[in-house]
Amino acid sequence: MSGVPLTFACSLYDRMLPLYTGEVQPEGIELDFRAIDSPREIFDRMAGKAEFDAAEMSSSEFISRKSAGQNPFVAIPVFPSRAFRHGFIAVNRNSGISSPKDLEGKRVGVPLYTMTAAIWIRGHLQHEYGVDLSTIRWVQGSTNSPGPHGEPTVLPLVRSVPIEINDSGKSMSQLIDEGAVDAIIGTSLPVSMRHNPQIQRLFPDFREVEKAFYARTRIFPIMHVLAIRRDVYEEHPFVAASLYKAFCESKKRALAKMRYLGALRYMLPWIPADLDEIDQVFGDDPWPYGIEANRPTLEALVAYMVEQAVISAPIPVDELFVPAESRI
Repeated sequence: MSGVPLTFACSLYDRMLPLYTGEVQPEGIELDFRAIDSPREIFDRMAGKAEFDAAEMSSSEFISRKSAGQNPFVAIPVFPSRAFRHGFIAVNRNSGISSPKDLEGKRVGVPLYTMTAAIWIRGHLQHEYGVDLSTIRWVQGSTNSPGPHGEPTVLPLVRSVPIEINDSGKSMSQLIDEGAVDAIIGTSLPVSMRHNPQIQRLFPDFREVEKAFYARTRIFPIMHVLAIRRDVYEEHPFVAASLYKAFCESKKRALAKMRYLGALRYMLPWIPADLDEIDQVFGDDPWPYGIEANRPTLEALVAYMVEQAVISAPIPVDELFVPAESRI
């Protein structure tokens, strides 16, 4: 008997590769894995058109829809993408920025105010460094190309925040190069860093800063969750547990392959040293799924979203996900 056909859109991360090749197959599901390199494209096609049965989705977009009661999706605690973000703050030193507090009163570019990465970065600036976010003037637009960052379907903020849309016809990278914005936060760095030595990371030693941050807080920022169309889940509720089990197995196999050093799997010459460091910082699994192992991270994200006017009130993290772990 064939399984339930289910389309799934995701970037082809190492932890997803065994699912893509068919090495791992979700029980009772015929998974049609649509590999798409651009997460923004996946979010726009999923949120705007419900084009896939399941997909990786922006954590902040999912939570904001959940908060507003306008969510045609459910989620399971699988996190396709996560990343520390201290290293994604670029500043123009000519603007007099040498510390996080110097961002106060400045014009700061951001691809999308409500994007998860920006929420994390602002939360770090506020809680770790005492930056008064209300003093910052936000300029929204794509980092390395003119115009907007994709075609997002974004819910309105719950209170007014001063956000200027970049309609200059220039990229944010060009604006920081010219000094029209003082800094940029987001998911990428401005290409103008390559020729303008005054454009630098706010935290040049970001790796050590992020390791210390994790040791102190146990927060490893989650970017994306695994979303399932609500109508698909309601018709076939078993798919949540089946997918969760399969994603866990896929990640387990990816970790084993990464740790095989007979022939390096990735173009990282010092991966043996990197693996030693990962074990020292995170233990056996640097990329945990499930709610409990990620509770500090999820609670921080929800709190930041309330503070930054993305949602009106906190949501208990257990309520973000449908049952999946307990059924496997």
